Amino acid sequence: MSRFDEGWRAAGLLVPLSALPTPYGAGDFGPDAVKLARFASGAGAHFWQILPVNPTAPSLGNSPYSGFSAYAVWELYASPEILFRDGLLDRADLRGLEIPPGPRVDYPRVIAAKKEALDRAFRKAEGALLDDPDFRGFLAFNGSWLDDYALFSAAKDRFGGSSWTAWPDDLKDRREDALRHWGTALSREILRVKFGQWRLFGQLTWLKARLADLRVGLIGDAAFYVSHDSADVWANRGLFALDHSGETGLMAGVPPDYYSDQGQLWGNPVYDWPRHRDQGYAWWSRRILHNLGLFDWTRLDHFRAFAACWTVKPDGRTARFGEWLPGPGRELFDRVAPGRGLNIIAEDLGVITPDVTELRKSRDFPGMRVLQFGAGDPAGLSSHCPFRIEPDNVAYSSTHDSNTARGWYSRELDIKGRRALDLLAGRPLDYESAARALVTLAWCSPAAIAVTTLQDLLNLDQEHRMNLPGSPAGNWEWRLGSFAPLTERLAGELAELGAAAGRDNWTHPNTLTYEAAAGPPGKAGADPAP
Repeated sequence: MSRFDEGWRAAGLLVPLSALPTPYGAGDFGPDAVKLARFASGAGAHFWQILPVNPTAPSLGNSPYSGFSAYAVWELYASPEILFRDGLLDRADLRGLEIPPGPRVDYPRVIAAKKEALDRAFRKAEGALLDDPDFRGFLAFNGSWLDDYALFSAAKDRFGGSSWTAWPDDLKDRREDALRHWGTALSREILRVKFGQWRLFGQLTWLKARLADLRVGLIGDAAFYVSHDSADVWANRGLFALDHSGETGLMAGVPPDYYSDQGQLWGNPVYDWPRHRDQGYAWWSRRILHNLGLFDWTRLDHFRAFAACWTVKPDGRTARFGEWLPGPGRELFDRVAPGRGLNIIAEDLGVITPDVTELRKSRDFPGMRVLQFGAGDPAGLSSHCPFRIEPDNVAYSSTHDSNTARGWYSRELDIKGRRALDLLAGRPLDYESAARALVTLAWCSPAAIAVTTLQDLLNLDQEHRMNLPGSPAGNWEWRLGSFAPLTERLAGELAELGAAAGRDNWTHPNTLTYEAAAGPPGKAGADPAP
């Protein structure tokens, strides 16, 4: 019996953490995140879904799905207010870190400011750091990934940001004498990286506790692939399809679909699944449990690749021509948690074949249904049509990859589609009303969980889109200008809709019991001082 046969009716908001209007240029784990959670709670939302929080960079397009580590947290999300609360910054520091508000995230400026904040905090804490039992516990629990990530980050800075394939051969190839030498030569820089991760994990733990007080579960997000230039690939070359020099052998992507007629060529190295199998899928097990320890639920991006992934040869220029490579299937998830449920949402969008659906259902993972893909279907045949969505799914009005509902209605939906949507909504729609209609249809659908983006809730147009797949620039930058539009009236309207749709009394626990892969988080502490 599926857990979704119990009649789950929950609701949530999809709001990237970076989009919050803090005084420091981008959202973070601090008190402004709690403001958003309070609004979500008042709106009857049981979940707040965010994007991956792993470290990325402008050189990677600031994409949260391309990062330097599958485990670490990006320093961009460090809260200066919490560092101040912990005595690691003073008020003058806070004032110096402020960035004037704007509609877009200025990533280079915010990255530099957060680095400076953590550098100052580290200088204050450095003298007694190694004597702190919480810090030592954090290092011990996370050593399986943290030691490699800290050395990778320190070495990357030392060598001017270059890829690990351009480092000295002995370090590139991880020879023991080189690891010892650079571990000593960069010891202070390595300690600084570990300090930053300790504080970030502590702040995330603090935020998750505040959300629990509000009965809001946090849905994290995990990219399927990791970047070639990452601590994961550098430290585990045998687990990836690389050539003899360490360069990418087979590249990852997806064939042509509704996002792009050329497909999407991501360029990440694909996994060497036979090698993973030989190691009992230990790397993936640690990674999944790590995320489930940090969040109440985790969305696994590009879930279809666990069944089979699209691969392109190194000389490929687009993803139109490639081939499918079989994935690990259920064997991997049975190794992660045999016979146990996992709080995983499977992103099963794109080219979905029966084996993908069979894999998802075999482990009782909810899938994703996006109303934009089906709400305007005149024939009503799409599995994304609101009345065809099965309970074991999460229904979205839109996602971070799609246009906003208003932008979709005004720019992408044809006349037949608009007429079909009018009939589903029970009234003629226009640019002003289409977004709310999609939210209502999602809430009234059979899906166990219904989610709307903040852009759709606020009826924002295409200028507020978060990401345009296949576009190399201008993505991931959208910010909410202020909390002013998130009024009690708006929250009340969504809560009222939730009550009418039977999504107001969900009591199933957000969290199953795991060995918390994050380990001792440091001092979560009380709320920051104002």
